[in-house]
Amino acid sequence: MSSDLILPILLALIAALFACVGQAGGVGYVAVMGLFGFSAATIKTAALALTLTVSAIGLVRYQHSGLLRTRDWYPFALLGAPLSLVGGMLTLPGQAYRFVVAILLIGAAIQMVLRTMHAAALEDGPAKEIPFRPALITGAITGLIAGLTGVGAGVFLAAALMSLKWGSTRRVAAVAQASNLFTSFPALIGVGLANPVLPPQLPGWVLAAAVGGIIGSWLGARHLPVMALRLILALVLLASGIKIALG
Repeated sequence: MSSDLILPILLALIAALFACVGQAGGVGYVAVMGLFGFSAATIKTAALALTLTVSAIGLVRYQHSGLLRTRDWYPFALLGAPLSLVGGMLTLPGQAYRFVVAILLIGAAIQMVLRTMHAAALEDGPAKEIPFRPALITGAITGLIAGLTGVGAGVFLAAALMSLKWGSTRRVAAVAQASNLFTSFPALIGVGLANPVLPPQLPGWVLAAAVGGIIGSWLGARHLPVMALRLILALVLLASGIKIALG
């Protein structure tokens, strides 16, 4: 089976698995395209486009469920969106990009494990208002990283929210998915302004991710074993990060 067929299948699978746990799959797309040997510029453009697609699909579900509250996500967007645009316009050298991505993948794997371990405690805690000024700073940092790497800010923001105990698992997932959308779109514009690299396969990849995102969002709403899925994704991210780090 050729890579032209294998890769869309893998992208659809990644989109479905991440959508099940309230994410858009940016780190997964970066990982698999890195393993297939694509250039940093191609990975960044494609991962942002795929993340944008799946996050938009996920947000529809959160909007319908009433979990998407403007007060929860807009403080992160105020600085996160413009800084993701700046990050999209910046290009890391190939080796530096691989190193940063490897660190982020391993970090995302650890975050998923920790998130699974602490999910029950967060569900039992009282709902709090997310503090505005810390949210501004957190949004700025995660937005810049999202633009630099081509990974939506959701996975980093989820890690911060869970670590700071700012919300339940479902609330965090809704905010993270919103952040994927408001950082991926400006970052993609930034890439287009600075160094546009549009692989000819991109429309097919976007279609595959959209199908996976729809299936994953539907399955996630049907209460799949989310804890087990997070642990599987953590292992995949960890293995991918190590492989990319070792070349």
